[in-house]
Amino acid sequence: MTSARVLEDPVTGQRLLIPGLGETPVSVYLTLITSMFMHGGIAHIAGNMLFLWIFGDNIEDRLGHVRYFLFYIVCGVFASLAHVFTSAALASGESSMLVPSLGASGAISGVLGGYILLHPKRRVTVILFRFLTDVPAYVAIGIWFAFQLISGIGMLGEGSKGGGVAYGAHIGGFIAGLVLIKLFDRGGRTQQRFGY
Repeated sequence: MTSARVLEDPVTGQRLLIPGLGETPVSVYLTLITSMFMHGGIAHIAGNMLFLWIFGDNIEDRLGHVRYFLFYIVCGVFASLAHVFTSAALASGESSMLVPSLGASGAISGVLGGYILLHPKRRVTVILFRFLTDVPAYVAIGIWFAFQLISGIGMLGEGSKGGGVAYGAHIGGFIAGLVLIKLFDRGGRTQQRFGY
């Protein structure tokens, strides 16, 4: 719960009452899971599905359906918690803590963390300097992770004006995937797809 605030327009002097957040009918902690199934638009969900299509199917083949689902959800919860903690630590005020977070990117980042450990040398097709080329997964995912770190550090001073990307969730999800994949991959299936 948050308290109501009164803001005053500096030009007109008009006072505005902004009501606080009230109690929710269900536990607010449920949003750690439900937010993974919401997206900000077609491009947001299309980008997430592309990453799942490229990397998720191999992890699911290795872990099996149930363990993959649990791995995905647990990585997503850790990613959401990482976002909450980084937002709280770097908040420039109470208003920056009220910006909602949604999407599956944190959970998918966990899948990438698992993929880089289980299939580091598997070739992945990427666009590099305007050309399609194949690179090892550790190169593609490594560049992606470096971009997340650099962008996350670059947003430190921006507060709630950061552009709407939860880099803390991406980094937290990736680290969760690195740490948790061996726990979920207890002698999983090693089915190879597409001749890889």
